[in-house]
Amino acid sequence: MSLEQYFPIWDQLTANEQAVLNQAAVKRLAPKGTRLHNGSADCVGLFVICSGQLRAFILSDEGKEVTIYRLFERDVCLFSASCIMSSVQFDITIEAEKDSELWIIPTDVYKNLMDRSLAVANYTNQIMASRFSEVMWLVEQVMWKSVDKRLAGFLLEEANLEGGSVLKITHDKIAAHLGTAREVVTRMLRYFQSEGMVSLARGTVEITDPKRLESLQKS
Repeated sequence: MSLEQYFPIWDQLTANEQAVLNQAAVKRLAPKGTRLHNGSADCVGLFVICSGQLRAFILSDEGKEVTIYRLFERDVCLFSASCIMSSVQFDITIEAEKDSELWIIPTDVYKNLMDRSLAVANYTNQIMASRFSEVMWLVEQVMWKSVDKRLAGFLLEEANLEGGSVLKITHDKIAAHLGTAREVVTRMLRYFQSEGMVSLARGTVEITDPKRLESLQKS
């Protein structure tokens, strides 16, 4: 699996630019749970995802997490190389949610490419705009949506990602995604169970009435 199969604007690069990326990029395997990036001080490089699933989240001083976005095959993570933009710093942590494989383009190589290539500069701006939209969407969700609606939406999203109704996920992990307390998640899941929307077992949540969850999410 070569980089050209996964870098979205490969065909817009010159032969020389392609050669530079091929020589500089390093492939890495990241087992589930691997921390790949730890805040703005850790400027690793640009991630290009080949397979698996990464999670980007903010970590508070108290240790509370909230998921910002996820990355899948052929996605590009710019914030792992945020030091290339001196006026924009993001303390975002990135970890592998599943066993993943990715290319890492060194920060200095990508910055030089961005400075010289209009296509790369435009693409970088597109990534920034997309991620900013996702962050603003999250802020809106946290500020204006109740926990039960956010939880319903999260469960439906997970079911879609996993391709099934049985989710192997702990209450702690759900709380980390939503940026709330484990006790709040547990209480809400028990309510969902009492209403017949989910069935709970140790380490799993089974969605039994997705239509009601969807209705709750949209209400």
